[in-house]
Amino acid sequence: MKKHFTILFDADDTAENLVECWISMLNERYGTSVSVEDVTEWDLSSAFPSLTKEQVYGVLTEDELWSRLQPMPGSVEVLQKLKNDGHELYMVTASDYRTLKTKMERIFQLFPFLDWDHVIVAHNKQMVNGDFLIDDGTHNLVGAKYVPIIYTRPHNKNFDTYSTCMLRADSWQEVYDTISFYADLVECQRRSKEEL
Repeated sequence: MKKHFTILFDADDTAENLVECWISMLNERYGTSVSVEDVTEWDLSSAFPSLTKEQVYGVLTEDELWSRLQPMPGSVEVLQKLKNDGHELYMVTASDYRTLKTKMERIFQLFPFLDWDHVIVAHNKQMVNGDFLIDDGTHNLVGAKYVPIIYTRPHNKNFDTYSTCMLRADSWQEVYDTISFYADLVECQRRSKEEL
């Protein structure tokens, strides 16, 4: 029987497209012309030098932003497939208490197989136990016990995954392939031990 893993995955800019929606709202409101590719640092405000941090981060508390969320390409299908394969899925998000209700209502619409029993709100994700974490934030992947899978976004594409022992996935299909490879490997090792 194949190994079933506990798979942790991030919400913002990993399972869904927060940064794209956030940039779009700022561009509409302030007449800027920033693209997702322009965001090369974790701090989104660095891509908006003409705006104050309050202007950039203020929209995060607005319901309209969260209503715009859409799944990242392939995320719904791959997460559903991982669940169907028997893995336990938990969304781990560092959400602000002021936006959590609105944000999660939208996420539950986008990911109908997810419920509150499978959501963990944590700012220090290294404290959460699991076999894998898929996340775009490098700070969430360093120094943890889980296998870190960095989901490639413009702000992390130059991060050195080799020296920090992280796996990189450029798509949700690559996430699925990586976890399936590990499951096959564990199963192969188990069979080999049984044959000895």
